[in-house]
Amino acid sequence: MIPARLYQQGKPATQSGRARAERWVLEFESRRGKRPDPVMGWAGGAETLEQVRLFFPSREAAEAYAARHGLAVEVVPPPARRLILKSYADNFR
Repeated sequence: MIPARLYQQGKPATQSGRARAERWVLEFESRRGKRPDPVMGWAGGAETLEQVRLFFPSREAAEAYAARHGLAVEVVPPPARRLILKSYADNFR
């Protein structure tokens, strides 16, 4: 079985909106360790499957895909949203 990780995509740090933040991402994990490239020194490996990211509209769709293709999926629960409520006047304190 191919190991994979399923998580909900977070809000971009540079944007205030939540567009595309509800999508679920399926990433494949490497079964081999990375090794440094002798010329450049970058970490890399021969596993091209770890470069693939699949996007799904819901968790159920992603889990159905994983079950259909025989993937061992680890589901990472989405972090709880923290709302920091403050008033406009707090900017001037």
